[in-house]
Parts: sequence; structure tokens; C-alpha cells
Amino acid sequence: MSKTPLELYGLTKDTTDYAWYTTSIELTPYDLSMRHDILPVLRVANLGHAMLAFVNGEFVGAAHGTNIEKSFVLNKPINLKPGVNHIALLGMLVGFPDSGAYMEHRFAGPRAVTILGLNTGTVDLSNYNWGHQVGLTGEKMKVFSQGGSHRVQWTKASAGSSLTWYKTYFDAPKGSDPVVLDLSSMGKGMVWVNGKSIGRHWVSYLSPLGKPSQSEYHVPRSFIKPTDNLLIILEEEGGNPEKIKILTANRDTICSYITEYHPPHVRSWARAESKIRAVVDDVQPKAHLKCPNHKKIINVEFASFGNPDGACGSFIAGNCTSRISKNVVKRYCLGKTSCAIPIQRSVFIKGNDGCPDISKSLAVQVKCGHKKQ
Repeated sequence: MSKTPLELYGLTKDTTDYAWYTTSIELTPYDLSMRHDILPVLRVANLGHAMLAFVNGEFVGAAHGTNIEKSFVLNKPINLKPGVNHIALLGMLVGFPDSGAYMEHRFAGPRAVTILGLNTGTVDLSNYNWGHQVGLTGEKMKVFSQGGSHRVQWTKASAGSSLTWYKTYFDAPKGSDPVVLDLSSMGKGMVWVNGKSIGRHWVSYLSPLGKPSQSEYHVPRSFIKPTDNLLIILEEEGGNPEKIKILTANRDTICSYITEYHPPHVRSWARAESKIRAVVDDVQPKAHLKCPNHKKIINVEFASFGNPDGACGSFIAGNCTSRISKNVVKRYCLGKTSCAIPIQRSVFIKGNDGCPDISKSLAVQVKCGHKKQ
């Protein structure tokens, strides 16, 4: 018990990402509005990184900072009742700072907690005496392990539940390709496979483009058995576990995107007599492609030298593309395990250059496989 909420880094001591902050407030009917369409607001000023809020056991909302501005303010309307009302805040971290000055002065967790909109005015709960619990009960029981998962009673899963543990089993996909979990239907939390953590997921955190930075998460084959693999997911914000997919990554499609002003390959240089010297005759940028598992390049799916756009799997040719781009790439790469394509105008442009004033780029997408006999 503490007079004020404790600082989150110091409270968790790097043993967990989570800590509970709890307090209570007693209200009379005269404290609450007589109008049912006017609700009081819970406001929490937080130094980072994320937080869930519960009032009387009901989830009322979540909020988080950003990689630039860690602090944030949660403002959520809440239902209060005459008598004792219990408030619980789950403070969450997403890692320690690893660079910059004064790292010992980086702080996280709730700093000011108030309730607005009561008949008696704003109530400051910051000094209301706070209880603390480090970690989640499920963490302490190790429900993510085979043994721990049998210590609790599981019920049928439902979508949209906040702060929920999900459990299922799956068989290993056939083949030897890398295995990934598609968690695009989930929000934020952690994932374990056969008791081994594969890290945090935060699909609900969107970039300025409105997309998550990652929605597919690698599961090492060494973590997986042929059958009956235990998958445990801690979901903080609410998601739909029914739409989780277990996929394999296609490593047979490889790409390269390079401009004529890219520096040459790092292996083009070496240190000799305290000087950096070229160790190849042709110090020019090249597009390097290499197939995995001793496979060979069996098809050139896309090639554009000029002003292509897009990314691997979705390249598009620009309006200044060399017509012989694909033929050049085929000549250098087809049937080989690896190849290096020179980024030179003389290689790709024969005759008149329709766009001589623009910087040229080369986008290539090839397919690897075993050549049929």
C-alpha cells in the first residue's frame, strides 16, 4: 500500500511487463448525476507505456503512448454507483530504454488520477492510498506452460474480450518452410508456443499509413512438435482468436530493389595497411540475388529498370522502364543459385534513353525452385 501510485519501472524491476494499481472511492447518491445520459469521466495522466482501466470489475478502456511521446492521458466515461467503487489500472511496459542520456530518469506508470463530472466536483484520487500487484496471476501460475495450463479452468473463447488468456492446440505445418502466426485479428499482448515465448504482439498499434508494423510472427521450427502444439495467447485489448492463422513463409520468392547510386557490396572492399581498398575490379552497384537451400532461379516474375515502385510481391513498372529489363535479368540469373546484376545504363538501355535525367532503379522479383528434369 502506498499513498500515491508507484513508478512502474521500479515497481516491476524487469520481472514482468505488468503491474496492477488499485484504489476505491465511496460515493453517495448525491455525488452522482440524476441524469443517466451524463456520466463521470475517469482521467489518468500516465508517463507510459500503455494502460487498461477497470471500474467495478468492468473494462472501461485502454490508452497508450507512442515511440516518440511515451506519456499519454486516458479519458473514459465510467459508470459509478452509490457506495464503494473499485478502480483498477493495469500499467504495461513494452521494454526498457536502451540509448540516450539520463536513462535512469526515464519513468513510466500513472502519475495523476482524477474523476470529473461528479456533483461534488472533480475528485483527485492521486493520494487516495493505492494497492499494487506486480505481474498477472496467469503469469505467476505459468498458464502458458503445459503444466500450468492444467491448473486453471478454461471456458469457450469469445471475441472482443479484454485481458483474456486463450488456449488452443495445433499440428505443425508440413514441410520445412518457416512457420508464422497471422495475428492480424488480435490487438496487443503476448504469445507462447509449447511454453516458449515468441514475444509481444501489438497489431492494434498502427503506423501513419493506418497499418500495423507487424501482423505475422515467426515461430521457430525448433519450438514445434509434429502434433499437439500448445498455443497460449494473452490478449490485452480484445481480438478474435478464431481468425488466427498458422502459415508458412514462402522463401522461394526473392526480390531486390537498388538504385544506380547505391554503394557497391560491402565485400567489394577490404582493409589493407590501415587503408580501405577495393578488392574487385568492377566497383559498381549490383543487385545480388541468392536462392535458399541450393535451389535455382527458375523464373523472372518481374524486372524493371527505370523508375519502378512498390515492394516485393507488389512491384509496378514506371513510365520510364527499359523494355529489355526482364531479358537482361534472365541472362544474368536464370538457372543459377545466385547472381549479381550490374546497375548500369549501358546494360539495360540500348539506343535512345527516354528519361535521361532521372535516377535509375532496378526492381527484380524471381522465383526459386528445383529445376524439373
